[in-house]
Formats: sequence, C-alpha cells, structure tokens
Amino acid sequence: MTAVVLALATVSALVSGTTPSRAAADWTPRPAPMTTPWTNQVPVDNPLPDYPRPQLTRPDWLNLNGIWDFAVTSRDAGQPATFGEQIRVPFVPESALSGIQRKITQNDKLWYKRTFTVPSGWNGRRVQLNFGASDWETTVWVNGQQAGAVHRGGYDDFSYDITPLLNGGTNTIVVSAYDPTETGGQAIGKQRIQDVTPHPGHSIVYTASSGIWQTVWLEPTAAAHITRIDMVPSLEDNTLRVTVRGAGADGAAVKVTVSSGGTPVGSATGTVGTEFPVPVPGARLWTPEDPFLYDVTAELTGSAGTDKVGSYAGMRSIAVKDVGGVRRPVLNGQFVFQTGTLDQGFWPDGIYTAPTDDALKYDLQKHKDLGFNMVRKHIKVEPQRWFYWADRLGLLVWQDMPSMDSGKSPDGAARTQWESEYRAIIDEHRSSPALILWVNQNEGWGQYDQARIADMVKSYDPSRLVDNMSGVNCCAAQDGGNGDVIDNHNYVGPGNTPTEPVRASVLGEYGGLGFRVSGHEWYPGGGFSYEDQPSLAALNDRLVGLLNGIRENSMPAGGLSAAVYTQITDVENEANGLLTYNRQVVKVDQARVRAANQALIAASRTLGPTVKLPLEQYVSIRVTTPGFTNRYIRHYDGLGFTEVVDSASSGLLKQDATWKVKPGLANRLCYSFESRNYPGEYLRHRDFRVRREAGDNSAVYKADATWCPIQGNGGIRLSASNFPGQYLRHINAELWLAQSGGTHTWDNPVNFTEDTIWAIEAPWAP
Repeated sequence: MTAVVLALATVSALVSGTTPSRAAADWTPRPAPMTTPWTNQVPVDNPLPDYPRPQLTRPDWLNLNGIWDFAVTSRDAGQPATFGEQIRVPFVPESALSGIQRKITQNDKLWYKRTFTVPSGWNGRRVQLNFGASDWETTVWVNGQQAGAVHRGGYDDFSYDITPLLNGGTNTIVVSAYDPTETGGQAIGKQRIQDVTPHPGHSIVYTASSGIWQTVWLEPTAAAHITRIDMVPSLEDNTLRVTVRGAGADGAAVKVTVSSGGTPVGSATGTVGTEFPVPVPGARLWTPEDPFLYDVTAELTGSAGTDKVGSYAGMRSIAVKDVGGVRRPVLNGQFVFQTGTLDQGFWPDGIYTAPTDDALKYDLQKHKDLGFNMVRKHIKVEPQRWFYWADRLGLLVWQDMPSMDSGKSPDGAARTQWESEYRAIIDEHRSSPALILWVNQNEGWGQYDQARIADMVKSYDPSRLVDNMSGVNCCAAQDGGNGDVIDNHNYVGPGNTPTEPVRASVLGEYGGLGFRVSGHEWYPGGGFSYEDQPSLAALNDRLVGLLNGIRENSMPAGGLSAAVYTQITDVENEANGLLTYNRQVVKVDQARVRAANQALIAASRTLGPTVKLPLEQYVSIRVTTPGFTNRYIRHYDGLGFTEVVDSASSGLLKQDATWKVKPGLANRLCYSFESRNYPGEYLRHRDFRVRREAGDNSAVYKADATWCPIQGNGGIRLSASNFPGQYLRHINAELWLAQSGGTHTWDNPVNFTEDTIWAIEAPWAP
C-alpha cells in the first residue's frame, strides 16, 4: 500500500486553487451548534484538499472547493442576476461550515457561481468537471452553456467533459440545485426539512443537506481515457478479475499491473470493457486484522492513445456457507463474527460533510480502537475517501442504499430513479475490498418489490452479499424472502434472529443505550435513547453485558453471525452513541469494550457445534447444584419450581416434572419444553418469573418459550432466546430468568453459575 499512499500524497501536493469572483476575506463561517475537534481547522480557500478518488488517481487535478458566490431563488426561477451571498463549498447551506446556516425547503432553488482558469500545462487535453455528490437535481453551466444533462441523485458522483465550453481564459461556472427532501420521491435517508439550529423532537431523523456536499474538481485527461476500474478478487485461482471502463476507448488495449511495495507481482493485457484476469500469486489476503492492499495501475497501450491511472485492491472473498450446521457468512472461507456499529455519518458543524479528512477517518478509527471489525453505513453513502479509510484501516462495511421517505409508497418515477441511483452507487464503490454487503431497504421505509430488488442487486454485483431488508421484524417491514441474510432489529436486545436453512442470521440493529454528557448535548435535555443509563459505569456494564451475551449465547446457541450496535456517535437528539455528537467525549471504557469485542471475535474462530437435545422426546431436567441434585424442574399452579422427585413420588409429580423437547418456537437451533400433562403449554418466562403457560401464537410468547442451550460444567445452561446472557435459574426452589451481575434478588451471585446448569435426564413419566 506504500506506493498508493505516496502517490496520493503527491497528487494532493499538486492541488492549486484559483481566486473566486469575490475575495474570500469577505466570507465568515457561522457558529456551529457544537464544535468538533476539526471545526476550526477547515481552510477557507481550500477545504477538503485531499485527492477525492483514491481508486482512480491521476497526477494533475484542480480543487474547486472554497468560496463560491451563492443565491437562493424560488424553485421555478431562472438564474439570478446577482448572487448576494457567499458559501464555502462543499458544505451545504444548512450547515454552519458553509457560512449560510439556513433551512432550505422544497420551494427553494440553490445557485452557486465561481470562476476558474485552466492551468497552462493542461493544453491539448480534455478537461473533466467532477462532482463527488450534490443533492438532488443538479444543472451545470460553463460560460453560459449547459454542460450535459441534468443530474438527478444525491449520493452518486457525476462528471462532464467541459472542453468545448472553455474560453481559454477566465471561465465561469454556475450550478443550480433543487432538493425537495421528504416532499419529493427520491432517496433521502435520515434527512428531513427542519430548523438548522438545535430544537426538541425529531429523535431519529435529522437536519437535511441540500446542494453540493462533496468535492468539486477538475482534471485533464486524454481524449481516450479510463473512467473506472472494476476489480473482483478471485482466491480460487489467485487472480484479480479486472474490467477497465473508458470513454472514447471501447475495445482499446489496456495493461493492468498489480504491485506490492513497489515490486510488480503480476500483470496482464486485455481490452477496455472486457473482464480479464491479472495473476496475484501467493496472494496476501485482506482481513480486518491485516488489511493489506496491493497497488494497481492501468494503462491504455494501443492506438487509442495513452492514459495511465493508479488504484489499489484487496484480495478477499465473502460468501455464506454451512458452518457446523448453521448458515454463516465466511470471510476468505472462514467464519468470523461481524461486530460493528450503526454509523449515520452526520456532523454538528458540516451535517452531511465531515469537516476534514482526519474527521472522516476518525469515526472509522474509533471502531478499530473499540475492537469492532465492521461498520454499517446507515442509509447514507459517504465520499470515496471514507471507503479508502475503511479499506486501509480494515473494517468490513455494510452499505445501505438510502431509503425513500418512510411514510410513502413510491410511485413509478420514484422507483425508477431510486434503482438507477442504486446501480450508480454500486458502480462507484464496487472495487472496495471492505464493502462486503449491500443493504437494500430498512424497516420498510419506502419499501416495494423487495425480492426483485434483491435479485437485481445480486445479479448486478454477485461478488457481495445482499440483505433484502434490514429489520424484517420491525415497523410493518416485509421480508422479500431472498438475499444472503435474514436481518432482525432488537432494542435493547441483543436477542436472536431466527435461523434459516439458506440465509445467515444477523442483527441489523440492537443496543441504543443512552447517556447524556452535560456540555456535549446538541439540544440540552432533549436526548433520546432506547434505554437511558444512570451513569457511565452502568453504560459500560450494560454494553459489555450485551457483547458477552452475544458471545456466550446468541452466536453459539442461537446461530447469530453478525450484530450492529446503535450507534457510534450521538446524532442531534439521539443520545445513544458511544461517542458524543461533537466527537469530544468517548463515553465508554475503550479498553473494556475492545476486550469484549476481541473475545467475541476470537470465540467465533473456534466455534464448535451447537448443543443438541433429543427432539420430540420426553425428558426431565435435573438440578446440578451440589446438595440439590435430587431436585427437578416441575410446574405447580402454572408456576415453575424445583422439587425432589424419586421413584416413590406421586404420578402427578412425575408428570409435572416431565417435558417434551420441541424445536424452538422462535429459533430452530434452540428448544422449547412442552408440558407432559398440559400439551400445548410451554415453559416460558414472563416478568422474569418462569412458568408453564399456553401460547397465543405471538412473537413475544414464542421467544419467551424458546431456550438456547450452551455447554456448562457438568450439564447445560439454558439462555433465553430473546435475552442472551439471562439464564433459567433455580433459587429458593423457584424458577427465574436471571442475569449475572443483575440487580434483582433472583440475580444473587451466590452459586449463580451452579444454579443455572441443568442435567437432561430420562423422563419420570415416559
């Protein structure tokens, strides 16, 4: 990776700005609601100066970020005669860092204007005008002439060849952007039109970001040039499958070379637009622990002309297969539990745009510092540099397609636009080794055609896993029934996602533990969470308990393969982050959380088979606590107890102490225990007390009556399917759902482990 890093540093050093039409000295930022460590480090003239496209690099480019003239008109107005304000691009006008900090509505149209001159060294080459992203409908003029078609989409990059529009001197660029946010039909994610300064309410949706929000830049190219390199690692034959895309270069010869530390390891020649293999002998695999990246160059070599670009690639595979009888995702052929957080990607100073590249990297680095190996980018798509840092740091990425508005059924035009933008996003990021899973839809927001879309995405990018719906158990969401994973949401959880024969079981969201840090709240007193914690010590204990529950129960007994904790930072009025929204405070004990995550990952690498019980057979369940080993689980007046049972006991007691082992009502890997003398009634927990009770066919009942066994010393422990880490326990002859370290009387630590270990015996009443 050294050569790529050096190349990017060199490229960045070649950036040169030009003076906007008005002096930057006239511009001032607005006060941010909260300041991050990077708020005051943003240059006025050249913000975000880093090369914006790390997987397709060229040595010459010109950054157009900085101060532009700005105006807002009615949505149907033409170009204004005057631009009365100034804005710092690429920060959106709703943000403090833009210098505007004003609500933009569906009745507004944004206008941007600046001048530039093309460097003299670019003479004889084509000039490309590139936008990282602009939300939502963007039109561009150069020297009064429209540059290509109107672009619609808020999350994908787009470019124009503006060579015919240039005048040889000072050129003027004008950009208009219209963004109706939730009043339109397009992808919006968590954006909503609202006041831009802190206010109560709006707990899980946030301030909108309109117009240009990623880097704008120029680059010179040959007439025939490379536009994209699609790279898919193939571990079966140690090759990198490469498809070079180009403009004006269809069918042209192209040479691709893969290098390590400046030394070529393999090269091959093919044609533009056609996939061909490049050998990577003895490939060093990309993993979160060793995120090794090879340098890649692609060069047009034939009569079409020359163009040479740099890139990088990681050699890894991702799939789903049987592991010990359970469907699990495998990285490079091996199961490793994916533990990550929900990452919304919002900032109090820049909203959708991180203030600096260091800030963009920071949240990902914090995932690593906390021991996570995965991140779910939640219904937002970040700039390409975010993927570069995920690739380089070693974080598995679940990438959501931003949702349409949750309260609407999208019409035909909205669906067409959404799918077109989704394919463009896949194209833009399809070579990132970190990105392993596409999440199509979330909790039913704007849902439609789930199965068809999952098939479309899998066909369009067969090299990655597909999640047709995150949170199929939530909010009227509909499961398409296909894809590679089945994904539940469980707050606080963690709980289990029921296992299936084909798809791997994952937890797309859980947690949401909250703690408000005084002096670091977006709206003081307005913070929301799924479970407030009374202290930081309680937050740490609860979080580590959730991670331990996954390690001890959800993963080995429930078949869970991945879990996404909500969330890495607070966001506006959500106070359930591991960090505050301003990134000034890490709330949790970093070393302790890291150790819990590392223990979970390590346990997944040595995971044995699940504990098996004799299905459809009667058993009796005996206490193993020394001094009480002649006692068995029985029901009495509907409640669960333990009682001494022997050959002289009554027939009624023997029947009360006999249970039929049934497949888990809520999870096929776990078990439910049906009463011998009350068929259809099961051992379940309710309000912590364990009882015999008839079912009502509800999901709650099925989960309460499902127990997942794990191996104990001299027997098995039975954890609640929906509360991993809480166990069936006897105390004072009563049966309770108990938790080590809990605060109830039935959580008493004395003999806790012994009291939660059971022996499965022959039935007293066959």
